[in-house]
Amino acid sequence: MTTKITINNNGSLKVEGDFEIVDAQGSAYGLQGRTVIGLCRCGLSGNKPFCDGSHKEKFVHEAKAFDLPPKKA
Repeated sequence: MTTKITINNNGSLKVEGDFEIVDAQGSAYGLQGRTVIGLCRCGLSGNKPFCDGSHKEKFVHEAKAFDLPPKKA
């Protein structure tokens, strides 16, 4: 299954599929078989890096897809 990341309006990054999440030292978080999780992007979660809903009515960002400029050689 391909990994899909959805940027939610005013909220988390929803990650779905086959993935692993590691910390800066390369140690894996124990996801207990989950194939869908929410990652915090507002910085307010008490369970970082995972979303706990703390962003509600405190974080505003309307997610609109766009094309990045060409990759530099």
